[in-house]
Amino acid sequence: MVRGKTEIRRIENSARRQVTFSKRRNGLLKKARELSVLCDAEVAVIVFSLSGKLFEFSSSSAERTIERYKQQTGNGNRAKGIEKDVQHRRTEAIDTANKIETLESHNRKLLGEGLDGCSHDELLSLEAQIVRSLQKIRGRKLNDKVRVLLEENVSLHQESHRHAEAQLQLRAGRDADPTNNVEVETELVIGMPGTREVK
Repeated sequence: MVRGKTEIRRIENSARRQVTFSKRRNGLLKKARELSVLCDAEVAVIVFSLSGKLFEFSSSSAERTIERYKQQTGNGNRAKGIEKDVQHRRTEAIDTANKIETLESHNRKLLGEGLDGCSHDELLSLEAQIVRSLQKIRGRKLNDKVRVLLEENVSLHQESHRHAEAQLQLRAGRDADPTNNVEVETELVIGMPGTREVK
């Protein structure tokens, strides 16, 4: 008698679901055991039931098999990641080299070299760029001159202020010095020289 194929979908009846789980789980673990013995393969099967109960089979140690699995998949992913990173860096290097070549060609044109292949519009664009650059340079030089003159002006103003303060202090010092207020006695002489008549 030939059994019909069972449709693979969730069993709605919980009692039938539990019976099927138990039978299929035991069959799965039995097949795993047979595979490990017959083929000398390292096999580990881990099953959690709907209630969270753990069922497992391992030909050696489940932890060791899991570690081996992590190493295998980790190295594979790492190798793929390294290859992808190398390819990305290659693409970046090519893009950078192209940008450098474009900039060097543009700089040569700004210096007047290699203008033979330029169109009229390119030449006008280069001229406009040179004019803008000259204006910026002149503006910077003018700003630098203005800054230097302003600094000199501030310095001269401070020096003038210090000089005026020194003059004021010098005058105030003379006025306050008691030795400067000396009374001078004078003689009044009347008559011809030689005849001294003191009054």
